[in-house]
Amino acid sequence: MRRLMVFVVVFLLLIAVLFGVLQLSNARTFQVFGALVARVDTDRAVVALTFDDGPTADYTQPVLEILEAHEVRGTFFLTGRETAENPEEAKAIAGAGHEIGNHSWSHNRMILVSPTTVREEIESTDAAIRDTGYQGELHFRPPYGKKLISLPWYLAQNDRTTIMWDVEPEADLVAAADPQAMADYVSENATNGSIIIMHVMYESRGISRQALPAIIDGLKARGFEFVTVSELLALQRR
Repeated sequence: MRRLMVFVVVFLLLIAVLFGVLQLSNARTFQVFGALVARVDTDRAVVALTFDDGPTADYTQPVLEILEAHEVRGTFFLTGRETAENPEEAKAIAGAGHEIGNHSWSHNRMILVSPTTVREEIESTDAAIRDTGYQGELHFRPPYGKKLISLPWYLAQNDRTTIMWDVEPEADLVAAADPQAMADYVSENATNGSIIIMHVMYESRGISRQALPAIIDGLKARGFEFVTVSELLALQRR
């Protein structure tokens, strides 16, 4: 009986530890090392519109055309592999005045990986982005938003900021099903200093691309100005 009780206690402790690790790896506003930003504390009515993944041959230009037509600059968190495969599209993003961030090389979850893997994923992506001629600051966004120990440690040691988000319309089942519902969700949930995350680079993200013009119009109607992530960080209250 005593052995059974010890087993149960150990088992429950293990479950608790695993649950805690999962919560930590998914946390939007906390990591164990370095700077993390999910939203900036500011009095100004500004938001950062960010796009994950890509670039891709088929959908980079349509997204750039939408942003140009609405006179909006965004921040694109690109993967190294897709940047190397589609350098002209990456150059087009930079050439249009948008900011580019690092979203890892392979877009694998970076929670139980070695420091060497973290370094290779980030530095190879930096190189691919620099090869396009982009010279701006390179912030980092973890694939799937997941981070644990080795990734935050590397970023902290290299003075890199982890960029998360506080508005994610595609994660809401109702909003994700309809372009106008997605636009309404963003308009209702964005606040001063919000970082909005979207995925627009693949065929499966048609609703997000369709929603983009209405998202921009809705936020402008509320008086919001669009800035890049770096511009947003510069407004952070000290």
